[in-house]
Amino acid sequence: MGLSDIINTLIVFADSLGYIGLFAISFIASIIIFVPIPFFPILAIMSIDPKFDPHLLAFSSAMGASIAKVIIFYSSYYGRRFISRQSKARMRPLQRLLKRYGWYASFIAAATPIPDDIVYIPLGLAKYNPFMFFTSLFAGKMLISEAVVWGTRMGFNLLEYVESSEDTPLFYASIIVTAVLIGVSIYFMIKVDWSKIVGKIFPWTLNSTSVDDKEGEDGGDEDDDVLGDEGKEGKNR
Repeated sequence: MGLSDIINTLIVFADSLGYIGLFAISFIASIIIFVPIPFFPILAIMSIDPKFDPHLLAFSSAMGASIAKVIIFYSSYYGRRFISRQSKARMRPLQRLLKRYGWYASFIAAATPIPDDIVYIPLGLAKYNPFMFFTSLFAGKMLISEAVVWGTRMGFNLLEYVESSEDTPLFYASIIVTAVLIGVSIYFMIKVDWSKIVGKIFPWTLNSTSVDDKEGEDGGDEDDDVLGDEGKEGKNR
């Protein structure tokens, strides 16, 4: 059974899924890294049925996808402990930059149909603030889910492209490209000396004495969260 057959089968039973079923499908489709499983067609089909509240549909889909992406985020967040001290030191300018602009990057990735793991995994490695990550992530997922729901109700055909292209070589090529891009992004996150790149454009990221970046003052090491107060608070408890 091809991917198209699976999707068509799910669409047939979309009416009986309910909000919890939509949540589960959104979660499962989003938790798989590299493989862009299209679950929006099910959301679109369900949005046509007047018995479903459009906002609850969008919320169920957005929450399922968001929780899945948070798990991926935390996997890279705590996977940081396996990175060498030298790599962590090189990443500090990037961390300071992400503290200021990471919210927008996460929101844009969530609100658009790009391979968003390319953004979320580096944010986790850089120890971006988890609360800020979730708010931007959920806001973006909610926006795109509402767009699918209301776009379908207004008569736009959002299913035609997905149903006609998912079994083409382009779909399978996208899996490979996404995997390669994520691998390359992780490599550059760890190996690049960001002070030479980010520091030239944003000199303030080289300032280790800024108010929100005091990881070295109290004897903290590179594993402290320079993007928030979590690291210092944990040491003071």
